[in-house]
Amino acid sequence: MLMVAVASFTLLQSMVIPVLGQLQVSYDTDQATVSWVLTSYLLAASVATPLLGRLGDVVGKQRMMVVTLAALSVGSLLAALAPSVGWLIAARVVQGAGGGVLPLSFGIIRDEFPRAKVNGALSIIASLAAVGFGVGIVIAGPIVDTLGFHWLFWLPMIVTGVAAAATLLWIPQQRVRGSGRLPLAPAVLLAVWLVAILLGVSQGNTWGWTSPVVIGLLVGGVALMGVWIWLEHRVRVPLIDMHMMRRRGVWTTNVVSCCVGFGLFASFGFLPQFLQTPPEAGYGFDASISESGWFLVPSAMASFAIGFVTARLVRGLGARTVVTTGALLTGVAFGLIALWHDQAWQIYAWTTLQGIGSGLVFSSLAGVVIASVPAGQTGVASGMNANIRTIGGSLGSAVMTGIVVGHVGATGLPSEGGYTIGFLVLAGAMMLAAVAAVFIPDIHDQPDDGPEESPGDRDAAGADPADVGGLRAA
Repeated sequence: MLMVAVASFTLLQSMVIPVLGQLQVSYDTDQATVSWVLTSYLLAASVATPLLGRLGDVVGKQRMMVVTLAALSVGSLLAALAPSVGWLIAARVVQGAGGGVLPLSFGIIRDEFPRAKVNGALSIIASLAAVGFGVGIVIAGPIVDTLGFHWLFWLPMIVTGVAAAATLLWIPQQRVRGSGRLPLAPAVLLAVWLVAILLGVSQGNTWGWTSPVVIGLLVGGVALMGVWIWLEHRVRVPLIDMHMMRRRGVWTTNVVSCCVGFGLFASFGFLPQFLQTPPEAGYGFDASISESGWFLVPSAMASFAIGFVTARLVRGLGARTVVTTGALLTGVAFGLIALWHDQAWQIYAWTTLQGIGSGLVFSSLAGVVIASVPAGQTGVASGMNANIRTIGGSLGSAVMTGIVVGHVGATGLPSEGGYTIGFLVLAGAMMLAAVAAVFIPDIHDQPDDGPEESPGDRDAAGADPADVGGLRAA
């Protein structure tokens, strides 16, 4: 059930990307408006992910998983029946509540699985979350060609509805470990500054980066983030424990997640456009929506398959080595795409390498985060990590858009040089992720239900814990 829940959410993130042009025609709207079909989902998920993760810690992860899956199902129903683009955008906001499936799934695994199986289960779920974005782009074309774009929402509605019922029946309610209440003021501030920053970043290329609205959103969002951090240090029960965020196993994985999100979201968003470009532009393969999706199949398969062996690699080599290697492989893959992309076999080879690298990273990060925090903070810590990845993805997509759109050839299409520069920038982001990964605690195992705080965690500077509930660190 957890795999179904995570797969449904991650697929809904990306399935609409290849069909935005068709939605624009079907709903008789403009490109700026139809882009909100994606932006609204991104904003809603960014707010919902840490909040629902924290609620799971407060009232029970099984209860919140049922609520989250029900929201996904209802949102999908509303989207499938949408008579207008405004209705569809509102439905996508409801679907965005599904962001809670990631932290809730990680928390349920930690609470319910035997200790020996936690590492492997976390790796599989995390790799599924990573690969889902690419798979959504792959399967969107065949679904639309065969059934129509409405089935991009009918199918998830059916699956998530069944998953919600199964979760209610078969996943036991967990013992609540966190505080019994959700602090309202920090929750509201978190939602406001996240929306302000992500809205400014996602719409910067449309509204203009120097426009008063975008500048106001970005400056206001950063200012409110500062107020939120100040408030979290002073309330009796914080929404997100700032001392937890300073733990070495948390802040390092957050930096890596941001950089990897920066690279992967942008690459999956723009590689299909590159492939669909007619050769008259000097590059491209004139691929259809479905054909461009097939180019990403090896990447998706490699990323998911690597999740089944990552747990053993982490036990043998340590999380630091595995994550650093994955980031380097992904960076090399982006560099190869930038420089050698004339033949189909090159695209298949480089994206497969990227899939292996990103699979190593994502299937390891969740374990590091969860091993670095007490059980009562599992949901909020993993939720913030997933959310930071989304923020990185928004930044990556905005930067890639600015680079590609800023390099237009004589045909009126983006020039090959724009894509080359863009993918080199993504490669640079992955090298930065590799540098951050060097500072990850060298974790080899997952914790059992250990103490809420170890002496090493009480260091205000965020020193790396020597042992958190059985965690082995070098």
